[in-house]
Amino acid sequence: MAHVKDFGAVGDGKTDDSEAIQHAIETGEGIVEFGRGNYRITRTIKIDLSKHGRTSITGSDGVAKIIMAGSGPAFFFQGTHAKTADPNGFRPEEWELERMPMVTGIEITGDHPEADGIRIEGVMQPTLRGVLIRQVHTAVHLTSRNRNLIIDHCHFYHNTGVGVHMDGLNMHQCNITGNHISYNRLGGIRIENSEIRNLQITGNDIEYNNNRAFQVPDADSIPTAEIYIHVGEGSVREATIASNTIQATYSPNGANIHLIGTGGGIDHKMGMTCITGNLIGSQETNVLLESVRGITLTGNYIYSGHHRNLWVRDSRNIVVGSNVIGHNPDYRKNELATGVRFENSKNCILQGTLIQDSQAGKHTVPDTVPIVRDGLVEIVDCQGMTLNGVQILEGEPYSLYLEDCEDTVLTGCTILDQRSPKQTRASIRWKGVGTGNLIAACRIGRGTQTDIEADDESLVKPHLIGD
Repeated sequence: MAHVKDFGAVGDGKTDDSEAIQHAIETGEGIVEFGRGNYRITRTIKIDLSKHGRTSITGSDGVAKIIMAGSGPAFFFQGTHAKTADPNGFRPEEWELERMPMVTGIEITGDHPEADGIRIEGVMQPTLRGVLIRQVHTAVHLTSRNRNLIIDHCHFYHNTGVGVHMDGLNMHQCNITGNHISYNRLGGIRIENSEIRNLQITGNDIEYNNNRAFQVPDADSIPTAEIYIHVGEGSVREATIASNTIQATYSPNGANIHLIGTGGGIDHKMGMTCITGNLIGSQETNVLLESVRGITLTGNYIYSGHHRNLWVRDSRNIVVGSNVIGHNPDYRKNELATGVRFENSKNCILQGTLIQDSQAGKHTVPDTVPIVRDGLVEIVDCQGMTLNGVQILEGEPYSLYLEDCEDTVLTGCTILDQRSPKQTRASIRWKGVGTGNLIAACRIGRGTQTDIEADDESLVKPHLIGD
């Protein structure tokens, strides 16, 4: 073990300890220990694993702080791994020199507008545990090629950029578990132009990752999300987003979960993904899926979106089942009237889900942007949609609005306005053209005007159980 103070570091928060720490990395015994103190550095500490050998950094269970007073990352871990995680693809020197560098029990804070936390490139099994990174730009930045990442029990808090940023990255096997990722201005977990497989985001608290805590002028509308994946030139598959609390304050163009694949064809490069057992709420759009294929959204509570709780567009093979979609009753009279929208999508299923609007049928939260919508659930320009066992309650102006849809089937659904007096004009508004549509064994309540309002009754072959 190499204690940095044995190499000349002072840890008084004033002395530049950069040279002493780099010296400890290069000539120490692999475990570089920081005792209690504030270690100021003015340049990146580079850990070249192929040169220095197996190296880990410990802050003695959180009592040590690194103050990054220069631009770039405080620590840069660089390896040479260039293949997959297949055991046959490793060179002996990678296991001997480079595997599993760890950063544990340390704080990194920024004292420069371009300071970052940790950068990882070309590394096998990088592991971050019990790390606090705050007041930098990007807390953790992964790029190039890495394998078998674990980030657990960390705090990435109040940074001007992103909590965990994967940019231009090729990586399989990534576990982000049990962390608190909040108040990062440009997003909590952000993946762009990357090839990712086996991504697990589980048991985290990811919240308030937008501009509100920073008040940067004219920056509120920069798109951000708690979890943002834009495949760009890459692809992301085999992902699980499970058992997280994912919530925010409203920001224009913001989302809690925003997944963006590629348009055209049937391979959207974003899919084979499960979003399960999460609490998701209070952004402009809570879950926004664009140009994706093969997503399951089940067992979540999704609430109080300012524009939509769920918006699916230009996508296919989406299954939404066994969720509750509504508002937060603790707000009482301050309610957000949102809903669900599918647009230009194909072969999607909405089943076993309760969708209940606010009692008011409109936004009553002060200073919110008024929403203009056609129904609590809107299905527009879609083909091959199935709604089964769905309850749609207290919609306005319509509960279920369909436009130019084909091969759409409603079975076993309950669509009612239980308010007194009623505010729903009609339970179903079916507009435009379309063939192969069917309503069967549903309970369709009458609104203020009628139960089903259709431009052409031949659009729908109904078999109903009315009021």
